[in-house]
Amino acid sequence: MSIFDNIKNSADKGTEASKEYVSKTIEYSKLKAFQVTALTLSMIVKLFVIGSLSVLGFIFLAISSAIALGELLENAALGYLFVGLFFFVISIVIYLSRKSFEKKVISKVSKIFYD
Repeated sequence: MSIFDNIKNSADKGTEASKEYVSKTIEYSKLKAFQVTALTLSMIVKLFVIGSLSVLGFIFLAISSAIALGELLENAALGYLFVGLFFFVISIVIYLSRKSFEKKVISKVSKIFYD
């Protein structure tokens, strides 16, 4: 009978260990999900605050640059045209190099998620 008792005890210990493993895995998954959610929300808020202030600064910078360039060229329309073309060229350069931005974003997110 002691062999059966030993087998039963071993099976009970294995069952308890697997239950503990499953509960710890679930707990870890919840904590990891919270970490990723908190970091993502933090990045979104920082991006919104810094981005909106930067956009506001760029608007004032573009308007003042267009006015100054217009006075220099003695034609306000040309000043606004050159500033608009400058932003258009920058947009094209960023569009053409978008793959490098995607790679950087994916590598940073993967470090956060799989860390």
